[in-house]
Amino acid sequence: MSVLYTLSHSPYACDLLSLLRIAWPGDDLLLLSDGVIAGLRGSPAEGALISSPLALHALENDIVARGLTMHFSPNIGIISYNDFVSLTEKQSQQMAW
Repeated sequence: MSVLYTLSHSPYACDLLSLLRIAWPGDDLLLLSDGVIAGLRGSPAEGALISSPLALHALENDIVARGLTMHFSPNIGIISYNDFVSLTEKQSQQMAW
């Protein structure tokens, strides 16, 4: 059974690598709140995320609110709140990180 992980903390304030070690193909990761910092283009966190088996998503409103639009990775899908709801329907198990 696959999982939706939500990362709401900066990758510099949590153990992102632990999350990535437990991820499996078919799992989704949503970056929200300060978690969108992990999606900065060229950052070590972005490199780790791209190398993971996760499908990667980030909330557009949180990217815009932090002024990161021009610096955000093109390898991470930018989604709306409606898309977030769809992810929660797709993945019956969820884990906040």
